[in-house]
Amino acid sequence: MFTEEQLLPISALQHMIFCPRQCALIHLEQSWAENRFTAEGQLLHTKVDTEGYEKRQNLIQSRAMTLCSYRYGLIGKADLVEFRKTEEGGIELKNRLGKWRIKPVEYKRGKPKKNNSDKVQLCAQALCLEEQFMSTIHKGEIFYGKEKHRLEVEINEALREETLQTIEDFHMMIKHGQTPQAVYESKKCQSCSLEEICLPQISQKIKVNTYFKSCIKTSLEDL
Repeated sequence: MFTEEQLLPISALQHMIFCPRQCALIHLEQSWAENRFTAEGQLLHTKVDTEGYEKRQNLIQSRAMTLCSYRYGLIGKADLVEFRKTEEGGIELKNRLGKWRIKPVEYKRGKPKKNNSDKVQLCAQALCLEEQFMSTIHKGEIFYGKEKHRLEVEINEALREETLQTIEDFHMMIKHGQTPQAVYESKKCQSCSLEEICLPQISQKIKVNTYFKSCIKTSLEDL
């Protein structure tokens, strides 16, 4: 179990999968910069980041719900959590009759990604909700602003394993306090708001120069 001081932001898991160096620059070195993509993402989230409830007969929608897991050491907010009345399974809610099924919904500005970064973030929210409500969540959804529709995500064993491994890697990075070396990938790096802070091409050159200087030093010591 983690303590309150050890809780890490759920949103960082997406950074961790996209680029561990980016994750370290933000969460270890406290570096941040805006670009068009981050600005568009923040604009989308202003619509869902205001705390509140919408109640209908068979559906309750909770916006900006605080999530926390002491088991996995995570904290954050869910864009939207839906509680839908169900005939089978589900949980009991205070002052509400019947059983209710929980579904986290994450909002993203673009379109579905090739990697699982969005799905891992959603799964981490599900893990927190499972701990908070002592329940099991089988599905979630991701709303993509560019495509204007929700993508259903199955919270299966494979996704859970990837999410738990990402959480563990993130905690280890924070514990050791080391920023990974840059790995330059032109398309990905150019889309990153931290490119001018990270300087991936220069960082790689420095790494090579350091290596050759080390080789020369070793050779001189052997003379």
